[in-house]
Amino acid sequence: MSKIMIVEDDFALREIYSIRLAAEGYTIVVAGDGEEALSVAVRERPDLVLSDVMMPKISGFDMLDILRSTPETQAIKVVMMTALSSDDQRKRGEELGADRYLVKSQVGIEDVVNVIHEVLGDKPNGPAANPAAAPTAQQGVQSTWGQAAQPAASTWAQPAAPAAPVQPAGPAQPTNPAQ
Repeated sequence: MSKIMIVEDDFALREIYSIRLAAEGYTIVVAGDGEEALSVAVRERPDLVLSDVMMPKISGFDMLDILRSTPETQAIKVVMMTALSSDDQRKRGEELGADRYLVKSQVGIEDVVNVIHEVLGDKPNGPAANPAAAPTAQQGVQSTWGQAAQPAASTWAQPAAPAAPVQPAGPAQPTNPAQ
């Protein structure tokens, strides 16, 4: 399956996107800002970058501009996600070569997943189609340092089997090991 790099300075959002896209069968690498994303992109060669626009150090727009002007990374698909909904911002993303430009307040996680499938031209292979494809907490998500980022136990966890009914305890019966 394809490799996706998630570039997001908000740790919680980065974790949510990572876990959900890993459940689709994608290999995930992450970066916390545009500067880190550029070095990860050259090293990891993702098939697609899902990036925030407003980030510290290097903005998503500047990162996209550098990706498109670097021979090793110019063919990587890029989906920009931002809170900026103005037409000028959308136009800037398109002019810089974004494959898609999504406004965070207008899309949910499943919309993002669908756009990624569309941009990559692959078929959904998520937990509904293949329950074995969902990552376990032990598998985690690969971070930029090669360590597993462990998802919270409650995030995207499979439902636990129902507990056996508890029987009321009767009077304690003494045990006699000598018998």
